[in-house]
Order: sequence, then C-alpha cells, then structure tokens
Amino acid sequence: MKQRAEPDAGVLYVVGTPIGHLGDLSPRARALLIAVDTIACEDTRHSGQLLSALGSQARRCSFHQHNTHTRIPQLLEELGDGRSVAVISDAGLPGISDPGEELVRAAREANHAVICIPGPCAATTALVSSGLPSGRFCFEGFLPSKGRERKERLVELAAEQRTTVLYEAPHRLLKLLEELAEHCGGDRPLHVGRELTKRHEEQVGPSVKAALEHFAQHAPQGEFTLVLGGAEPAEATLFSNERCLEELRNLINQGLKASEAARELAPASGRSRRELYALLHEAEKQAD
Repeated sequence: MKQRAEPDAGVLYVVGTPIGHLGDLSPRARALLIAVDTIACEDTRHSGQLLSALGSQARRCSFHQHNTHTRIPQLLEELGDGRSVAVISDAGLPGISDPGEELVRAAREANHAVICIPGPCAATTALVSSGLPSGRFCFEGFLPSKGRERKERLVELAAEQRTTVLYEAPHRLLKLLEELAEHCGGDRPLHVGRELTKRHEEQVGPSVKAALEHFAQHAPQGEFTLVLGGAEPAEATLFSNERCLEELRNLINQGLKASEAARELAPASGRSRRELYALLHEAEKQAD
C-alpha cells in the first residue's frame, strides 16, 4: 500500500530514536527527521550527532524539563504557522518519563494533529528480555527521589501482583536495590537491564538479592531499567462453618434473602455462593 508523504504541515511528530544501537532507527523515522521543519531535542548536542549523521537540516531547539514553560508556546506557535515539528528524546520514545508528554497534551488541546513514529523503548525492551510475565504489567518509571511519597510507592510495589518496570540512575541504583530487598524480599524476581542494545549490554538477575550482590561488587555504570516480578497473591482465608453461619444470619437480619446473603459473603469468606447457601439450608433443617 502506498504511504502518504510526510511530514504534513502543522503536525507534531513524536519520533522514537535508538536507545543504543543506531541500526534501530526506522527508515520512516530517518526520512521524517530529514524532512521536518523543526526538531525539539532533549539535548541538542547529544541529538545533534544523530541528526548530523542523517544529514538533517531542520531547525533544532532544546526541549527539556527546565524550559517547558517557554518552549511549549513557541512550538505551538510554529504548528499554528503551518510548520511541521518533531520531538525526540536523547534515547527511546518521547513522552515516557520526559516532558514530551506535556507537549503532546498541549498540542492536542490546541487541536493540532499528533502522530507517533514508533521506535525503541527501554521499558518494553527490558520487559520482553526478562522472561517475566508480560501479559499484565505496570510502568513506574523513576520513583520519587525521597520522602514519604517514595516510601508509599515502595509499599505499593511490594504488594503489586503485576510485573513492574522502573528506571534508575546509576548513582541511585544500590539504594533502590536495598529498598526493594527491604520491602519486597531478596527472593523477589528481578532483572536489571544495563546499557540496553549497546555494546556492553548486560542483564543481571534473577532476584533482588542477586542483583544487589552483583552491583555491590561492580560499580553501576550506564542506564538502568529494572523489571520486578509481581508479588504472590495472598492466600484466601477460609471462614469456618460457624463464622459463615454467623455472618449469613447477620446479613439476613439486615433484610437480605438467603441467596443474596450467600452471594454477598462469598468473596470475603473464600467459599462459593452455592456452598454457603447449602450450609445455611442444612443448619435450618437441623434447627427444625
């Protein structure tokens, strides 16, 4: 099928760039970065190397967490003037743990079209490389750096049953691993991806304890993506027959029918609705 020419006037393009291996830049992303009018870069010096290698002559401007207040209105004005704008991060897909999210939201609120040129992403790359369950997972990114909010988030992670993906800087990695050991236990499954797709890519696991021991002996260097296995489901506590009957009668006294009381109690009791109804029926027969 023939594809329409890009870029279109007044469109914001969110472009995925390599997280390490330059060969991962897609042909579509390459063509777009050459043809677009303006490229908003997390770091113009870093991205400049890639853009110069591509032969891109697009206007470049810095766009990072410290200048969103002034830069977003400028980029929206360019879109309004009919220029095409691309946003890229230092590595990966913009909008994930970076201010690209704010720009996309602002562009949509201003009724500008937004098109994503998909590309590499450290979170999904680490996830599928880990071998941990990926059917249901959650993304945490960088945890709060300190304080009560960080502690609360760690407590939530300890109870989370889905696989969780986190990002961490090298100078804070050991602290995070120690906190995960404290809150989740050393045996909790964990795979730490370092320098993904790069020459010195490394996968460290398979547990929090193993990762902590490794990086206590090898100083963390590079970019880190952590994939934490989910918590084991808590075993359901089965109510005794006596407690079930007591709870059922309380519910009936509140105005519920026997079948309704059984349905209400089933989830908390660990018993099936049918089992509870039969238990109540048998107790009533014996009372007669």
